[in-house]
Amino acid sequence: MSPNEILAILMFLGFIVSVFTGYPVAWLLGGLAVLFTALAIILDVDFQVPIGVDWAYTSITVDRIWNVMENWVMVALPMFIFMGLLLDRSGIANRLMTSFSRLLGPVRGGLAITVTLIGVLLAATTGIIGASVVLLALLGLPVMLNQGYDKSLAAGTVCAVGTLGILIPPSIMLVLMADRMAMSVGDLFLGAVFPGALLGGLYIAYLLIIGFVQPDHAPATRGEPIDLKAVIDLFLAIVPAAFLILAVLGSIFLGLATPTEAAGVGAAGAMLLALMNRALNLTVMREVLYETTRTTAFIFAVLLGATAYSLVLRGLGGDELIEGALLGLPFSPEGIIISILFATFILGFFLDWIELTLIILPLVSPVVISLGFDPVWFTILFAVCLQTSFLTPPVGFAIFYLKGVAPKGVDVGTIYRGVIPFILLQLLGLTIIFNWQALVIWLPAQAYTN
Repeated sequence: MSPNEILAILMFLGFIVSVFTGYPVAWLLGGLAVLFTALAIILDVDFQVPIGVDWAYTSITVDRIWNVMENWVMVALPMFIFMGLLLDRSGIANRLMTSFSRLLGPVRGGLAITVTLIGVLLAATTGIIGASVVLLALLGLPVMLNQGYDKSLAAGTVCAVGTLGILIPPSIMLVLMADRMAMSVGDLFLGAVFPGALLGGLYIAYLLIIGFVQPDHAPATRGEPIDLKAVIDLFLAIVPAAFLILAVLGSIFLGLATPTEAAGVGAAGAMLLALMNRALNLTVMREVLYETTRTTAFIFAVLLGATAYSLVLRGLGGDELIEGALLGLPFSPEGIIISILFATFILGFFLDWIELTLIILPLVSPVVISLGFDPVWFTILFAVCLQTSFLTPPVGFAIFYLKGVAPKGVDVGTIYRGVIPFILLQLLGLTIIFNWQALVIWLPAQAYTN
């Protein structure tokens, strides 16, 4: 094994080990890049060991970081984050919960289905997992528990539906993936539409079955009679969210706006809806702007650290090493893809989606492309796999988001039991997408055809 390969392996293992120190990931990535650049220079200068990383890499890293910050696609991130946070405080979700529960409450499992439908709409407008899980927990979990729903089922529903925000466009994760893969954001948004709908449909089918088989777990509720007014109230509650989804995604899909421009439309639309709902004031704006700045700074700090880390790792030959290891597996091309997804699933227990997107995805994508697979299809598979890892005990991030706001009586064990059926549904959805590529590639192909 060459000195380059040894340093590359040590650099990758150093990242995995240092994550458990609890130190900010952005500093770990940047620090490892500096450390291994220094080691390479010392070995080259003092020990005459020729290594691909030298003094020139310092200027190359600066140039690469500058190029990242100049990328106009990245401008969409803070605007999508602003849109999602402002919608959380606009009261739209609360009105949706009231209207849907009145219409679907008399159905067994109707309240859980209500939470699922609201979660899908929130996912298509916010794209932020933490915000979706917390909001659904505050709105839907107490209502379901008061109506006699099984605690595990109610908690699992909130957790699973909240993670749809990472997949259903406009997802900030898909924006980052498009940048790392040098792909069109619109292609990924289009490719994620049917997989997101598939997962939402699987959740609803499961809840209907539970309501039929175990009515005591998901009982029907007695409320006001369903009349024309209830239908009109639901329609009026859906219109604002539908308007925003159409404004953002419709402008991208129809070619009227770039993703960056559509993000600006979404941010402006969220402000308009909050203003119409009398939820916009100086206090709300201050909180939203602060949280937007904080979240954006976190993402960009990790992005800059990951850019330096991946550049040095590639200079050490890390990408060739990983490609050789994957292609050397005694599996078929499909088996190699499954191995990559399995490793991603395991890493998702310990790493945030940002680190996995910025570090792992660019390293494995050349292998996927060399095997002849569609990059859009693989990227969506990667996204669904990450979404599944968010739910999986013991360290699923959505579980901790829910535990932070869950009412008394909903402990971690209850949440663990509740998410297991939804993890199986996620894996079923992942299997369907894996075996039926048309779910992902058909819609982008139609856009190009037209």
